[in-house]
Amino acid sequence: MEEEAVECPKCAQANVYPDGDNLVCADCAHEWPAVGAAEDAPSEIIDDGVIRDVNGVPLAHGDSVVLIKSLKLKGSATMLKMGTKITNIRIVDGDHEVDCRVGVLNVMLKAQYLRKV
Repeated sequence: MEEEAVECPKCAQANVYPDGDNLVCADCAHEWPAVGAAEDAPSEIIDDGVIRDVNGVPLAHGDSVVLIKSLKLKGSATMLKMGTKITNIRIVDGDHEVDCRVGVLNVMLKAQYLRKV
């Protein structure tokens, strides 16, 4: 009984090995689930350079958003509470895509914790 050759979905190479419940490509180090990959995979992630909120809605300069999770600010005892409305956001490059003002604080947030209002 021969096993079916598995190719990496990222680089299409057949140099793949199992690692627990995942398969790993030895060439590009891409990992993916070994079983049920087609069933469990979320719809295609949009990577068109547009910053999107948690629901996939594009964000733009001047939009209003709401925090979907309470966040502790790094290096501070301040906590931003879930449901806080933030107005007049600015989209910037980098790891934290949204620059905004919450009360008297200037903070940078990740779009994955925001929902457009």
